[in-house]
Amino acid sequence: MRAVEPIPDTMQAAVLYAYDGASDSLRIETRPVPRPQRGQALVKMTAAPINPSDLMFLKGLYGVLKPLPVVPGWEGAGHVVATGDDWLSRLLLGKRVACAAPNQHDGTWAEYMLTASARCVPLMDSVDDEAGAMLIVNPLTAWALMDIARKGGHRAFVQTAAASALGRMLLRLSLHFGVEGIHIVRREEQAQLLRSLGARYVLNSEAEGFDEQLRETCRQLNATIAFEAVSGMTAARVLHALPDGGRLVLYGALSESPLMADPRDLIFQRKRVEGFWLADWLAKRSLWGQLRLARQVQHALGDLLRSEVAGRYPLHEVHRALQDYQASMTAGKRLLVMRNK
Repeated sequence: MRAVEPIPDTMQAAVLYAYDGASDSLRIETRPVPRPQRGQALVKMTAAPINPSDLMFLKGLYGVLKPLPVVPGWEGAGHVVATGDDWLSRLLLGKRVACAAPNQHDGTWAEYMLTASARCVPLMDSVDDEAGAMLIVNPLTAWALMDIARKGGHRAFVQTAAASALGRMLLRLSLHFGVEGIHIVRREEQAQLLRSLGARYVLNSEAEGFDEQLRETCRQLNATIAFEAVSGMTAARVLHALPDGGRLVLYGALSESPLMADPRDLIFQRKRVEGFWLADWLAKRSLWGQLRLARQVQHALGDLLRSEVAGRYPLHEVHRALQDYQASMTAGKRLLVMRNK
């Protein structure tokens, strides 16, 4: 092991004991600080956000279940303070990084996290730790979805949960790249927000006549792909509105409901449904390709891919952060800010 500063024996961490979503299943505890082996980096965390994927993980609804007890949190930022003795890890030693949690071990809601060196992205000087903490999940997903739309030759797309942090990123990317978007929200204040950001086609799924309006707008713009984050009946309504041969890409399940679809859309209209998971999309790229992509995305963090922060909380207030985020996700991200010295 190589280190740039003394590593303490213990740390504070949020620890999950049951996949039931109960408040008392997540506890702040003192845990041993792990030591890195070959191919690993020990990150002294400075900030970690709460994302919808974290909420699903706490309930056992995410695609990855880790052995319990475990520290949650899928992304964050910090300083690499110790590494294994291999070339990639040594390159990261002492650097600020955005980092993703390993799939089978503790995550980012702690003062220190041990992860694979390949899951760390060096941060440019122009990117602060807070922006870096939110680099991976939303910005890379938004970039990937727009890449799918553009490479697929789609002139227009539909997106649900359009007022979310990721939805707003997709809106800004669509304006930047000239791909028209149909943005679906559930409340009028969300529609007004998106219009103020430049959206031309914003539909309220709770409004009367929504389904017919969505079908007509898809036909008018030739919107042949949809990025769907809600699942349940929302997916069925969006799929039905797409023109023949349309493609629905499901990347979330905010409703926590099974995906619904009319068999006639799939059989007679030859529409298709597929899932999107960022980890799979990134895995198709080489390590250097991923690093180039991350650098490209970092240049856009202050503009196209920026994230609004609605609150910052010390680690021991993780329950309040979770409550505030679930009460108003559109308001912005909630960040857990570590007070490491």
